[in-house]
Amino acid sequence: MLELFGVLSAFGLSASAGLNAYIPLLVVALLARFTDLLKLQPPWDALTSWWTIGFLVVLSTIEFFADKFPAVNHVNDLIQSFVRPAAGAIVFAASANLVTDVHPVLSLGLGLLVAGGVNAVKTLAVRPAVTATTGGAGNVPVSMAEDLLSTVVSILAVVVPVFIACLLVLVTAWVIWLIYRRARREQSAS
Repeated sequence: MLELFGVLSAFGLSASAGLNAYIPLLVVALLARFTDLLKLQPPWDALTSWWTIGFLVVLSTIEFFADKFPAVNHVNDLIQSFVRPAAGAIVFAASANLVTDVHPVLSLGLGLLVAGGVNAVKTLAVRPAVTATTGGAGNVPVSMAEDLLSTVVSILAVVVPVFIACLLVLVTAWVIWLIYRRARREQSAS
């Protein structure tokens, strides 16, 4: 049962990394450093060093502010589209390795796919729709909501991984339904 929780936690953390690369890494680093909830195995225990935590705080701060300014947020999203999947891969591998012997390549690949998928929906569908419908005025509140959601999902993924797994299934089903509905609407209009 513990192995299942570890994998569910890894999926939640990597999905969170698709929204914000540094928040789940920072949450894992802080929880592993200051609580008994996580005990990272080598080489992932490097996340708990003060240098890594400080670096993640700096990167989180830069990303937070860069995502709040028009034009800068688009450049930031472009750069982060490469960073978020990589962060998802790292956080998946680090958290899945806690209680399972999942091969690191499989862990990295799954984390990359999950974070990359969430990032793709964010950067290719959600953000352009928000920019188009609000003239860019909605980008700051949406960015703040993404940061909050990434933080909450990261914490809950460690504390209550089954809840996060159910939430991920529901959100995925909702996104698929929205895409299906949109395609049917476009088909009807043709």
